[in-house]
Amino acid sequence: MAKSTDSDASQSARKGVFSRKPKGEKKPKKDGRMKQIAQVFKMTRRNDPSVVWLMIGAFLGVIAVGLLIGFLIDNWITMLIIAIPLGLLAAVFILSRRAERAAFTQIEGQAGASGAALSVLRRGWILEEQPVAVNPRTQEAVFRAIGRPGIVLVTEGSPARAKALADGERRRMNRVVPKVPVTVIQTGRGEGQVPLSKVATTAKKLPKALTKQEVATVNKRLSALGTRLPIPKGIDPYRARPDRKATRGR
Repeated sequence: MAKSTDSDASQSARKGVFSRKPKGEKKPKKDGRMKQIAQVFKMTRRNDPSVVWLMIGAFLGVIAVGLLIGFLIDNWITMLIIAIPLGLLAAVFILSRRAERAAFTQIEGQAGASGAALSVLRRGWILEEQPVAVNPRTQEAVFRAIGRPGIVLVTEGSPARAKALADGERRRMNRVVPKVPVTVIQTGRGEGQVPLSKVATTAKKLPKALTKQEVATVNKRLSALGTRLPIPKGIDPYRARPDRKATRGR
């Protein structure tokens, strides 16, 4: 019995030695919040140099308002202490908005960018990750979102070919949901087009036409349609999608 015990002890000791991590090896550290904000700031300043002055202006503006209120109530020290974090918050808010715009500027013109623009929509919207219609030869694409305003089709590529693609998709959907309003948004910077950074805002401003229950019903009916064409190699909505956490500094 004693020999058996000694043998077990020696085996466990050997296991402990071999399973022990080298002293020099360190666990990879996750980027802290401040480091993420710094990375977002560098990316944003590279695409939008004015963000620095806007952030400084927002910070100093909040400080000025806080001091003015403090002098009026004869307690400027307390108001300054309150205004400093509020000023920092205002500066970070400006950075967040400008960072999102800079992220869209970076992916502008890439295949799948319209799907990335729609990904900003969240509550109350049902989004298709992949395009619902594609021209595999010229890579025009149509992405779809369903919400309270009805069906929103967002196109990318040549305006004429993208319009024809969207019209074909509209006719297909009208066979299944004939009374649901369909809005087509053409992305781009030309006349009648909407920049990527304003696609979500444009969709949100559309008048409401459906209830939440009707949105779910429309999505269920349209899901049976699927996509008409296979997705070409150049379109990858996940690759074109901006990092939402990064743009918010999280």
